[in-house]
Amino acid sequence: MDRSLSNLWLGLALAVSLGAAQAAERAIEKEVVVNATLDQAWEAWTTREGIRSFFAPDAVVEPRVGGAFHIHMDPGGAPGMKGADEMRVMALQPKKMLSFDWNAPPHLPEARAQRTFVVVRFAALDDKTTRVTLHHTGWGDGGQWDQAYAYFDKAWGSVLGNLKKRFESGPYDWTEWLKQLEAWRAEAAKKSAAPK
Repeated sequence: MDRSLSNLWLGLALAVSLGAAQAAERAIEKEVVVNATLDQAWEAWTTREGIRSFFAPDAVVEPRVGGAFHIHMDPGGAPGMKGADEMRVMALQPKKMLSFDWNAPPHLPEARAQRTFVVVRFAALDDKTTRVTLHHTGWGDGGQWDQAYAYFDKAWGSVLGNLKKRFESGPYDWTEWLKQLEAWRAEAAKKSAAPK
């Protein structure tokens, strides 16, 4: 009887640890090496001008715990629909680590109502290059969570690619993106004004 009980506890402990390991695996990991000093890479992530140079057309960034980290992919959008509205800096170590909460895009409202967490780490490789590592965690399972995970698995690769390009060929030009957004808004307004 004692052996059966021991086996039961062992089985339960194994099942719990496997479940925890599976949950821990649900994270997005991305990394890029940029031709930038540590100071330049840090400023790209912690200033409005820096964010506008590779991440989004506009932003509100307050690099302090509890400070704003609002990334506006659609600066002309309605409040709550601009992108990563109302996100906050969770923790930071200057020139080492920046952590912020994050939400899903507006087209995934169930997942958007929740928050995930992003940690960006910075490491100087020499006086002219810096490794930037991104870790995005806090994911649920199924439905819109899976859609949001797939979306950001691609999106973070693009964001870090833009960061790399920013230091190779200059800041990202958002002109065409903003024109496209205006065209989409104009089309949506026409459709909503059309008689039914």
